[in-house]
Amino acid sequence: MYLKQLSVFVDNKPGALYAPCSTLADAGVNLSTIFLADTKDFGIMRIITKDAEKALAALRENNFAVKTTNVLAIEIEDVPGALSKVLKAMESKGLNVLYMYAAMGTSGKPVMIFRFDDADQALEKLSETDCKIISSEQFFAR
Repeated sequence: MYLKQLSVFVDNKPGALYAPCSTLADAGVNLSTIFLADTKDFGIMRIITKDAEKALAALRENNFAVKTTNVLAIEIEDVPGALSKVLKAMESKGLNVLYMYAAMGTSGKPVMIFRFDDADQALEKLSETDCKIISSEQFFAR
């Protein structure tokens, strides 16, 4: 039920995003989701792709600092309060969200990508709720 997320460390300077994106394009990797978080000195580009292993190999071959992380994708309704409902379920189960970002699901509904401090515990506890966890097969269905 996890999605494999790649986190690529990039310098916070002009043109720094081009190099890893160009590397992935040259490797024939299509990006399904991309998110950038930054600090004054560096950024972390978070990527989800159907070709995670291929992307990881291409980035490492080109000397990028990259790691993989398991994240969960949860489909939400496109109505006011839908995200609050999901977050309330997480709070009720004592889950700690490290970060989240949005993606578009293949059903046309929003999908929130969540990183937890304990992904296995989050998956177990969220399975007890009405949260709609999206599998990688569902996420990448086209």
